[in-house]
Amino acid sequence: MSERSGAATFQGNPLTLVGAEIKVGDKAPDFSVLANDLSPAALADYAGKVLIIAAVPSLDTPVCDVETRRFNTEAAALGDDIKILTLSMDLPFAQGRWCGAAGVEAVQTLSDHKDASFGEGYGVLIKELRLLSRAVFVVGRDGKVAYAQYVAEITEEPDYASALDAARKLI
Repeated sequence: MSERSGAATFQGNPLTLVGAEIKVGDKAPDFSVLANDLSPAALADYAGKVLIIAAVPSLDTPVCDVETRRFNTEAAALGDDIKILTLSMDLPFAQGRWCGAAGVEAVQTLSDHKDASFGEGYGVLIKELRLLSRAVFVVGRDGKVAYAQYVAEITEEPDYASALDAARKLI
């Protein structure tokens, strides 16, 4: 598995990301993760939808909390053709608890804790922490990546407007 030293930072400290960087036009890699009820989830489960996939280190951190709540709010205006997924290494139980406390219902949270297949496949697994780095991907109905942002400093929020615009252009 390839490693990208210094591909992201945490409070200015360089981190190593495991996996190749995904680029616009690439076929979106499949993944095997868990939903909050421990049922398996994979990319194929969302066939026919435009996806906004947000990778975050942990829902229990301030920036991840703000980001996931923002995408939850934005989801109301997107319609049924666009699905927003937020993936982290948080346990499914913790994700479910967080969503309940935060009132997040329009974003589906998924846990990559078991195999890190999403983290490695999308090049966002932080080697030093075994957490996911902050990133946002938009995947079209054709299964190709239409937008990719690897947030350089993981304590910063992503570019919401660009991700949302990329998704809207696909419907």
